[in-house]
Amino acid sequence: LTEEVTLKPRGIYTRARIQEDVGKIVELYRLSGRIGATVTPKIVQLEQNRVDVVFEINEGSETGVRAITFLGNQAFSDNELREIMVTKQSQWWRLFTTNDNYDPNRLDYDREQLRKFYTNRGYYDFRVLSAISELTPDDSSFGITMTVDEGDRYNFGTVDIVTENERLNPDFLKRLLPIREGDLYESDKIETAVDALTFAAGSAGYAFVEIEPEYRADPETNVVNVTFNIKEGERVYVDRINVVGNTRTLDNVIRREMMLSEGDAFNRTLLERSRNNLRALGFFKDVTIEEARGSAADRSVVNVTVTEQPTGELSVGAGFSSVDSFVLNLGITERNFRGRGQNVVARLEWGSLRQQIDFRFTEPKFLGRDLRAGFDAFHSRYDLSEYSSYDYRSTGGGVRLSYPLNGYTLLSTRYFLKSDEIIVPSGYCSASGAGSNALCDQVGSFLNSSAGYTLLVDRRNDPVRPTRGWTGTLRQDFAGIGGDVNYVKTEAEVSAYWGIAPDWIVTAQAQTGYVAGWGGDPVRINDRFFKGGNSFRGFETAGIGPRDLTTTDALGGNFYAIGTLELTVPNYLPEEYGIRTSLFADVGTLGVLDDRYTVNSTGMPDSNIVDDLELRASAGISVHWRSPMGPIRFDLSKVLGKEEYDKTETFRFSTSTQF
Repeated sequence: LTEEVTLKPRGIYTRARIQEDVGKIVELYRLSGRIGATVTPKIVQLEQNRVDVVFEINEGSETGVRAITFLGNQAFSDNELREIMVTKQSQWWRLFTTNDNYDPNRLDYDREQLRKFYTNRGYYDFRVLSAISELTPDDSSFGITMTVDEGDRYNFGTVDIVTENERLNPDFLKRLLPIREGDLYESDKIETAVDALTFAAGSAGYAFVEIEPEYRADPETNVVNVTFNIKEGERVYVDRINVVGNTRTLDNVIRREMMLSEGDAFNRTLLERSRNNLRALGFFKDVTIEEARGSAADRSVVNVTVTEQPTGELSVGAGFSSVDSFVLNLGITERNFRGRGQNVVARLEWGSLRQQIDFRFTEPKFLGRDLRAGFDAFHSRYDLSEYSSYDYRSTGGGVRLSYPLNGYTLLSTRYFLKSDEIIVPSGYCSASGAGSNALCDQVGSFLNSSAGYTLLVDRRNDPVRPTRGWTGTLRQDFAGIGGDVNYVKTEAEVSAYWGIAPDWIVTAQAQTGYVAGWGGDPVRINDRFFKGGNSFRGFETAGIGPRDLTTTDALGGNFYAIGTLELTVPNYLPEEYGIRTSLFADVGTLGVLDDRYTVNSTGMPDSNIVDDLELRASAGISVHWRSPMGPIRFDLSKVLGKEEYDKTETFRFSTSTQF
């Protein structure tokens, strides 16, 4: 506010200037959504013909958004368009958010979001004709009316590349484009194509190029023909990079996200990517990058201005589910520790079945390179008496390192050292007890020293709610680098997504895993796989797989394979309710125990231990609700195939929240 008013210390005092400043302050509050703000100027007389000016401000309450209405939309409903906007209608469950407060700057951003939404779905001619905000008679809230012109849906027509540089082959460059004739018009594909051509030209030694898309729309055929003009621009180099506004974050944290360095060839595409990198950090409320003239005509200065925002978070959470009963969570997170961009997480979880405390530290740019390194320390206790007659405790820590192989492939490596302990009830394994021999053999403490890796490939179009693409994961761990436990564990998972129609999404998933001991060691119970509950709907947690029929204890298996087919269907409820409905079918198996657990002392198969690979199957409906109190999931299942000793369930729900 001090920067906005015209009155300055040691300046000339006039009543007219005071009234002008009062008007400016009131207008600033109105623009921020506080329509009821009042400003009262007070004059304090001093000696030597001087005065102090005090502006007493009553900010009033923030003005909400009563309703958001759309005119002219045919292809998408009001609810679908409201979901795209950052501005939300005021509702009682948005008590802890500010997106339902009126903010004209946010409304400008929403207009751009609507344009991107439509132009990415073929509506090349889409325009927001007007966005009118009207204050209700009682000055308590705003009504927003957005008038849009959707236009017709277009496809891509011919796609050409024109270049003055004979060493750039248009036919070769054309193969790099994500656009094909006849495809639905998507504005994001144009941006991707420009990036691809810029980097291709740069790789060929031509960093000073400008890519200008030229559009020729044919309203009669609803086709957009695109020509990418590649022009060699003036040769300009980065003279220096100035960073301002970072009151907490260190300079090098910002500079390492810049894709340009001092002395590099100036490239606007890389500059925009640098801005996106800085915004993605989540450390700054706003990031602007501006170009200024340098020390010579072929030199340019890059000014990076950032506005810091809080990066620490204290979270308290509570949850309840049909399986885990009550769970309490307490966590502290700092995403920009000491201004170095490091991530620190301390978390405590306390529930009827699980108690856990862990600490995580991550350095996102280890040794100044694109390496994410960190270490973990943890202690956990699991009460598994409902599924198998033992408690499991684990204390340890580890280090990890991950790095991208390319734009969509990530390789992570890790080493962990932990002490595991299996505890059974008193007398369970005594001579007079009725304990399972397969479980009693596991009792005690063991040191586990393991190293492993995870390879992740993500080719989805959206990481939150994908409608096309696939993702695959391969994970392996090798235990036996010292310690008491020797095994090799391998898991793989592939998921694919198809959007067959608006709000109709098919998801197919296949996952498998196998663990085997080596050096004559069997696989211990806490290193085996347990499936059921959320991992295989229709069955209880640890509800399938090998079991001791005498004690009904679940023993887990060394191998599993599960396939899932899920169809997300429209539920015709307003999108703002946050409810997603899907139909699912799960099929799979779990089994394979080491021989020492399935054979009795006479060398014959133990009739009390069941271990087979019969297929299990279930189908049902799943409902996900982004409720005001946190995400809630309901599963209603029908078991289609099972073994008589399996433990099934028809209904399951779970929830968690933070406040």
